[in-house]
Order: sequence, then structure tokens, then C-alpha cells
Amino acid sequence: MQISRRGVLAATVATASAAALLAAAPTAHAALPTPVSAATARSYLAAMPATAEHSLTGYSRDLFPHWITISGACNTRETVLKRDGSGVVTDSSCAATSGSWYSPYDGATWYAASDVDIDHLVPLAEAWRSGAWSWSTSKRQALANDLSRPQLLAVTDDVNQSKGDQDPGSWWPSRTAYRCTYARAWVQVKHDYGLSVDATEKSALASVLNGC
Repeated sequence: MQISRRGVLAATVATASAAALLAAAPTAHAALPTPVSAATARSYLAAMPATAEHSLTGYSRDLFPHWITISGACNTRETVLKRDGSGVVTDSSCAATSGSWYSPYDGATWYAASDVDIDHLVPLAEAWRSGAWSWSTSKRQALANDLSRPQLLAVTDDVNQSKGDQDPGSWWPSRTAYRCTYARAWVQVKHDYGLSVDATEKSALASVLNGC
């Protein structure tokens, strides 16, 4: 049975013990591809010159085609939902009809796919400002649907929407235990795609990575 966000919140208010169990033993863990080590991320970051961001002029999410078909009827979003969820059941069109998803950004667990967004860890608008403005459509599509690097992650929808297109100069996951992983992943994606970092972003990343 699929439980909505409203149902989860109501249960939390009604039964404190159930909420405690939910927090202590999440039923699913996101399976982000393991990012490079903190030492490697520090090395990558040190080699990235701080560069002023390009303007958003001309930007559109449509310039980064997603979600594309990955296998059979499953697109990128559906593939990540299956990868990051626990006990995920899908219908004939690959839509998730049940399962649970643990969001490492805020520590919440959800039981309806509609409560979960697939976060582009390096947001598409941020990628545009960092160099993707000059890319081919095929390279933008690769970034927007990259399952081999730590770029796509199932997280609480409201958290993803709150993050928007912010970089680590202004946004980090509220769950501090995940910030090292987030920083390592961010730097790897930017390094692998040849994207730039601005001064505030670089300083924030260095501060977190130095504590990992």
C-alpha cells in the first residue's frame, strides 16, 4: 500500500515511537555511486582555478535532455528510483507503485515515489554557469542522465526544491553526516566534466573536505 506524505506526517504526530524507529532504522538507503576519496577530491579541487561564473543568459533545462530511456520502458528517473529505493515495485510502464526511499540529505524516509525527486547533485543551471553553456547537446544530456558518476540521487522533493540551483557556497544538506560525501561527489562531477568553480564555492568545499 502506498503511503502519502500526509500519511507519514500524520503517523509521526500520532506515534512518537514510530517516528523514533523511522529515524533510527531507515528502511532504504540511497545508492549513489561511490565518489572519489576526500584526498582525491582535495587534489582535484586544488587544481581548479577559482573562476567567475558565466551568466544564465540563454539557459533552459530543455537544453539538457532528460529523462532519457535507459532500459526497456524505464527512463533515468525510474532507474534511480529503483536503484535508491528498497522493495520497489513497478508497473508495466516502469512507474514505481510501492517501495521506500531514504533521503540522505535530511534523513527522511518516504513511501510514495511522488514524495521523492531525483536531484542533479550539480544542478543543471549551475553546470551551465560553470561551462556547460558552451557544450554540445549530447554532452549536456550525458550530465543530466549520468548513472555512472555520483550525479543523480533520490531525495525528499521539498529539500531538492529548496536547494534549487545553488552550489556549496550557499547550500549544503541539513544532515551534516552526509556533507563529506556530498563534497566529494560535487568535486568529482565538476572535475570529470571539466566544469569550473567560483571562489565562494571553492572555499566552502575546501572547508568541508579538510574536515573529512
